[in-house]
Amino acid sequence: MHRDWSTLLILGLLAGAFIAFGANFMTVVLTGASSLPFGVARLLAGLVFSLGLILVTVGGAELFTGDALMVMAYASGRITLVALLRAWALVYVGNIVGAVGTAALVFLAGQHGCAKGGIGQTGLTVAAAKAALPTVQLFFLAVLYNVLVCLAVWMSFAAASATDKVMFIVPPITAFVAAGFEHSIANLYFFAYGLAIKYWAAPEFWVALGQTDAVYPALTLGSTVHNIAVATVGNLVGGSLMVGAIYWFVYLRKRLAANG
Repeated sequence: MHRDWSTLLILGLLAGAFIAFGANFMTVVLTGASSLPFGVARLLAGLVFSLGLILVTVGGAELFTGDALMVMAYASGRITLVALLRAWALVYVGNIVGAVGTAALVFLAGQHGCAKGGIGQTGLTVAAAKAALPTVQLFFLAVLYNVLVCLAVWMSFAAASATDKVMFIVPPITAFVAAGFEHSIANLYFFAYGLAIKYWAAPEFWVALGQTDAVYPALTLGSTVHNIAVATVGNLVGGSLMVGAIYWFVYLRKRLAANG
């Protein structure tokens, strides 16, 4: 990848925002869905969350987790290790800004107060559940997540139209959300939104819920850093090694040897 730093940063920012839109859509749809069977609610959540990767892929943006596939270009000698790490770093920073910035905008828009505080409560519940995940479980949930996402990106390369891309993207993304796998970039939104509500929501919000922020003790800045760090490593392992490296070995290794 030979784009200049500002382009990578801005495309990363867009991707972070796009994933945040999908996460926000999911939060809204899950609000009040407790009356549905668990699987049905998760299916709906996954379908609407697909909006995020659709916007990234069709609209054009750079997502850190999808860019794990760049190991194929590195293994083929098309980019250097320095270029690979530079792209990952710039895109990751952009993703952070886009996801956290979107969470801030959604909070400032007061959406957490809708449905008598129901949307805010859903946001808090999602973030708190992620904060409570033990390290080993979180790591493997993150590995599994990026296997599915990178497969979605890989399949989208075969798309002949925007419609084809959407058809390739929706099933794997729906599956990862329904299964409860962990996405570091989406989690940036969930945690930023949950923390903003916990620490800065107006007293009336808590009165409407009939509770206080003490109900969410696991949701802290420390648990946020832990989740994002572990999920990021797991995402890299799942995408770069379990998808990118394997497909490089199967399809590109012999071509590189023949050219060499």
